[in-house]
Amino acid sequence: MIETLLPSNVAVQTCRASEGSGVKVMAEEESAIATAVKSRRREFSIGRTCARAALSKLGFPPCAIPSGPHREPLWPTGIVGSITHCGGFYAAAVALEKDYVALGIDAEVDEELPSGVLSLVSGDEERYWIANASGRLNWGRLLFSAKESIFKAWFPLTREWLGFEDAVITIVPDDGSFVAQLPHTLVPANDCPRELRGRFLIANGLILTAVFIAVPR
Repeated sequence: MIETLLPSNVAVQTCRASEGSGVKVMAEEESAIATAVKSRRREFSIGRTCARAALSKLGFPPCAIPSGPHREPLWPTGIVGSITHCGGFYAAAVALEKDYVALGIDAEVDEELPSGVLSLVSGDEERYWIANASGRLNWGRLLFSAKESIFKAWFPLTREWLGFEDAVITIVPDDGSFVAQLPHTLVPANDCPRELRGRFLIANGLILTAVFIAVPR
């Protein structure tokens, strides 16, 4: 499903936990999970397996995808990408750097945020919109997912940490999209936008979001 949120030249691979039995990490990836509990090792290994499968669709041979100092995936030269997992669902999306500046995806279980979390991840304007939104959808969880996708795209591009308060989201339910304003960021280059656009989908018990920044032509 998540591939419908992304352009056709972005390679996507998804799987369910039941499809990921017996997968292993590569030696260069081991340091990222050397002390991790079994469940975390499984999440990591299935996510990396999805990532390698997505890379193969772009013609890349199997390769290690180690983690950076902030647990971000370190992609092969010439690649941008993102990995997500939740509730037994895993996905990876990758694209060529010549086509995209950045890419971020996120998956969340389609249920309400735990009590008290919305106030931590949203601003007054966003909470007002959610309180008055039509439809019985988990708008708070969608907002959280959108911000996760934005961060995954933004951090590898700028090495700038985004707090939840740094992205102000406007959800457009009619066309399954959202717009993020980044008013307080320290933009290091002229080609880093202060506004990001993304898409969302709610289906099969999941909330899926995606953000991509195309290379200016």
